[in-house]
Amino acid sequence: MSIKVNIPYLLQYLTNGGKVAEVNGSTVGECLKHLAEQFPLIEKALFDEHGKLISYLDIYVNEESAYPEELGKPVKPGDELDILFMIDGG
Repeated sequence: MSIKVNIPYLLQYLTNGGKVAEVNGSTVGECLKHLAEQFPLIEKALFDEHGKLISYLDIYVNEESAYPEELGKPVKPGDELDILFMIDGG
């Protein structure tokens, strides 16, 4: 069994229009790396030059924020990840 990643509309052009991707991994980071292996163009939209999650993104696991563990947060088969853009403004 795998883990589902819900792709936000703004990134779907990097997944050939796909809204959901199936990935494998035991942490959020492993799952996102597997997503990037399937869709190489999405890697720069998710990770900075040091391999850390881009600062304006938040990852949710089963509708709960992965923060502060983020990429190190454990996941299990059947979990669902959401990639969200954090909005800031005044």
